[in-house]
Amino acid sequence: MMRNEVLHGYLIHHRKYREKSHIVHLFTQEYGRVDGILRQIPPPQYQPIGLQATGKSELKNFTKLEILNQPVFFHGDAFFAGFYLNEIVLRLCPLEEAMPQTFEQYQLTLLQLQQLASHKQASLFLRQILRQFEHVLLQELGYAIDFSVDANQQEILPFQQYQFQLNDGFLPVAQASRSTLAGALIVTMKSYEDGQDFSHEQLQLLGKLYRQMISALLGDRPLKSRQLWIQNTQT
Repeated sequence: MMRNEVLHGYLIHHRKYREKSHIVHLFTQEYGRVDGILRQIPPPQYQPIGLQATGKSELKNFTKLEILNQPVFFHGDAFFAGFYLNEIVLRLCPLEEAMPQTFEQYQLTLLQLQQLASHKQASLFLRQILRQFEHVLLQELGYAIDFSVDANQQEILPFQQYQFQLNDGFLPVAQASRSTLAGALIVTMKSYEDGQDFSHEQLQLLGKLYRQMISALLGDRPLKSRQLWIQNTQT
């Protein structure tokens, strides 16, 4: 139950509802994902907002909307990356459960995306910030990975190939394939400290690993942002 509860956060998705209202999905500092009805034009995305929420059901009534900053416009890769962030927050974060680390990382990632166009190594920087966001999100969702042992609690061996299973961890396999991960790459994560940049090897590993994990968590519905990004890259 919320009664004139003040929320701070971001609009991550909206759709029209009846004539003059919208169903809006927010990512908030106080309660993580919150859904509700807004009887006015929705605010821009990627821009901090404040509002009040009231209601018992999963759909709250939102009033007293305030936009707290100058508008942010993303172009090119930053546009698709922002769409991707919002989509995985919408699809993976539980309703009305605070996710403080993910919220903080989301804010940081939006700031970093604003610097993307002027970055000397834009594509490396983009991979770095997306992997860091996924890392924090998956940990806070309860999917932190032990990179030192396999599914049988045996030490990860550098010369061994592994298949990753969401609920079991790293399973040793006899042959390398497109979906397997090299033990030598997995053990590079043992030295990683949260908040640091990933090394080139770690980015290589996590790009593959987190895609597998997120796909498994999403189930049958693929990400629209990824499909659009691929189409855009091909054209």
